[in-house]
Amino acid sequence: MGALRLRWRSATAAALAVAVGLAALPALGQGVGSTPAGQVALKGAGATFPAPLYEKWIQTYRLDHPDVAISYDAVGSGEGQRRFLAAGVDFGASDAALTDEQITRAPLGARLVPVTAGIIVLAYNLPGLGGPLRLSRDVLVDIFAGRIRTWNDARIGAANPGLSLPNRHIAVVVRQDSSGTTFAFTNHLSAISDTWRDRGPGAATLIDWRGRAMLARGNEGVAGRIKVSEGSIGYVEYHFAKRLGLPMAMLQNKAGRFIEPGERGGQAALVDNVGQMPSNMRLFLPDPDGPESYPIVTFSWLLLQGRYADPAKASALKKFVAWGLTQGQTVSRDLGYIPLPAEVASLSLAAVDRIN
Repeated sequence: MGALRLRWRSATAAALAVAVGLAALPALGQGVGSTPAGQVALKGAGATFPAPLYEKWIQTYRLDHPDVAISYDAVGSGEGQRRFLAAGVDFGASDAALTDEQITRAPLGARLVPVTAGIIVLAYNLPGLGGPLRLSRDVLVDIFAGRIRTWNDARIGAANPGLSLPNRHIAVVVRQDSSGTTFAFTNHLSAISDTWRDRGPGAATLIDWRGRAMLARGNEGVAGRIKVSEGSIGYVEYHFAKRLGLPMAMLQNKAGRFIEPGERGGQAALVDNVGQMPSNMRLFLPDPDGPESYPIVTFSWLLLQGRYADPAKASALKKFVAWGLTQGQTVSRDLGYIPLPAEVASLSLAAVDRIN
């Protein structure tokens, strides 16, 4: 692990060289119809998970690149995939990478480009608990399967001696929209529970919770619902829980250790498992190896066409994404995301460079 940690950079000299060979963009939320003459307009849509990061990238990038305007609609991974495959946007964004079958339906081809990573946390609202909540793997599964229904259940108490667990119903908060965050979470549950995988909901971007949960749209919606609902717990991207000051559970990892959510555990998960990255850049880590690894970590992908009919759009988009993969990685840490390992950033830059 030590050698890999030494190579942890969000941009290598080679990556920067590629980025310099690419460069242009701005205008958050500016549509094609309002684009001044001479500007190139790029329209994207998709995941809410990386939306704060993309918004920051756009705001920062446009200051030095007034010749390109970008809009991004945070509508969820599923809708982002749909719009991308229907050629309704110039780029999509998803925390659940396209399948091989979906790629065959992309009219101008598709490239999956990891541009950031993050962790999914279990945020909760339990006033007076008296300390951080710990959730073992089997307890986590059974809470969301509806088999553990009250906070003072003996199985929760076994991992949390000394905490004031209330005798009240567990209110589970989940996504109602098609979501890459839901996929990452349920992919983890499928990896740690044969019952969840084979006889339960399995891993999907949209789950039928059968009336067992409170529904909310987007990561921001889930975090907001937890904030105002005592006795609740839900899965949400780290940035959204941190921004609202929500407490987050320590989760048991593959090595049996309870890991505090944060950059350290997420970084450890990527460093210990990045060597598994395949040539198509579709790497899921539903239950990462490593004693310090936080157990629910995911890459987030941009969905780019294999070729663009408009050369100006192709050039502008390649330059912006290259900037995000190099200079933009410094912004990701500040917002609670995990900068890409150098190996992944270089592979992503090479994939962008091959777009026509």
